[in-house]
Amino acid sequence: MNDRQVTQSQLQAYTHHLLTEEKSAATVEKYLRDVRDFVCWLDGRDINKELTAEWKGCLVSQGYAPATVNTMLSALNSLLEFLGLRQCRVKFLKVQRRLFRDVHRELTKEDYRRLLEAARKLGRERLELLVETIGSTGIRVSEVSYITVEAVQQGKAEITLKGKIRTILLPGKLCRKLLKYAKKQKTTSGAIFRTRSGREIGRRQIWAELKGLCKHAGVEPGKVFPHNLRHLFATVFYRACRDLAKLADLLGHSSIETTRIYLAASGAEHQRELDRLGLVS
Repeated sequence: MNDRQVTQSQLQAYTHHLLTEEKSAATVEKYLRDVRDFVCWLDGRDINKELTAEWKGCLVSQGYAPATVNTMLSALNSLLEFLGLRQCRVKFLKVQRRLFRDVHRELTKEDYRRLLEAARKLGRERLELLVETIGSTGIRVSEVSYITVEAVQQGKAEITLKGKIRTILLPGKLCRKLLKYAKKQKTTSGAIFRTRSGREIGRRQIWAELKGLCKHAGVEPGKVFPHNLRHLFATVFYRACRDLAKLADLLGHSSIETTRIYLAASGAEHQRELDRLGLVS
């Protein structure tokens, strides 16, 4: 393909291409959203290197965070590769690795306990178990569907995502609670977390329910989202065992460098460590 304009049929073919590459549903949705934004901005013009570079500058000028810009450029470059327009690809922004975690977005174990307590008081058993399941296993929100009756009975979940297969061990106490809940809901097989209509619960509903829980728990909404529960798991697990390689396996990371990002300490922690050195008289 060497067409320099993106047609609807090409977008459909590109969607099929992403699926054959075994991209996750969330990744496909994100790529298509970003690609459509680019096509809309292009407004019928032929794709060339000058325009793709201009699009990059446009994203930066709109105030997006560098990491966000890079994810959008990743989608663009993927499309250009598919269209046979490698020469039009753009370079990513250089982003310095964050040394400190933003304390205003750091979810603590105390915050976690308050979320669970609030869900319990509200009688939101499914939400309480969702928080506990993500928090105690470190799974991604897109992996919640792998928590099935069969998996819980075996005490482990086989997760197939992003072309990788990994096994997640489920805490015994969590398994007992999940099986009790499944029995109460008359769920004998398949996904445990479902909507009232019986469908598997989706990431948007999980996100919305977590945000709605914040005011009842007295926890800042900016701290509460599914991926932050995964970060909390990573931090607590590493402090307990100090095994970075094992944590990377549990989280499903191909690179330990990715795992290191999860373990960034807050500036206050670094300050305490510096003070303990005793190098100032």
